[in-house]
Amino acid sequence: MAENKKIRRALVSVFHKDGLDEILRTLHQQGVELLSTGGTQAFIESLGIPCSKVEDVTSYPSILGGRVKTLHPKIFGGILGRRSLAGDRQQMEQYEIPAIDLVIVDLYPFEDTVRSGASDADIIEKIDIGGISLIRAGAKNFSDVVIVPSKAEYPALLKMLQEKGASSDIEDRKWFAARAFGVSSHYDTAIHGWFEAN
Repeated sequence: MAENKKIRRALVSVFHKDGLDEILRTLHQQGVELLSTGGTQAFIESLGIPCSKVEDVTSYPSILGGRVKTLHPKIFGGILGRRSLAGDRQQMEQYEIPAIDLVIVDLYPFEDTVRSGASDADIIEKIDIGGISLIRAGAKNFSDVVIVPSKAEYPALLKMLQEKGASSDIEDRKWFAARAFGVSSHYDTAIHGWFEAN
């Protein structure tokens, strides 16, 4: 596993946009290409920062009422592709899969929705599928990818970018991966608890 990795492309897919401004501006200043969907893409562009659409990479629009946006081999291949393996690199090139080096996610607010007294149908729609999958994929491939699984990690990401430029070392990536599995574990535990109680 190479220690230091350059961040050339970032996928940003968040529910809440607050706290992202400085990170996005820093990434842009450091020459990182941004990739996003829907409301997040519009938010990034509202800051005057260019942003590529996920659908331009996948050739698919957001479908099924927004349930399927990022779930595509060109996105997950870009996150899970092992840069150290010639076979992975060859397949990424063959299928025109762009490498994604940083993933920033903020999951749908499942617990807040339950607490609000929302209907079962509304609660179910706040079970994040794409986001949790991005988190797990990024964390699994921490040897190559920085995964930022919630707003709580924004300060740590900004500090890393300010200190190291658009790059990370293995300790950084492993730290973020540990936080990522903590977020996914907590999230799934909350969903499990709701199903058990209903």
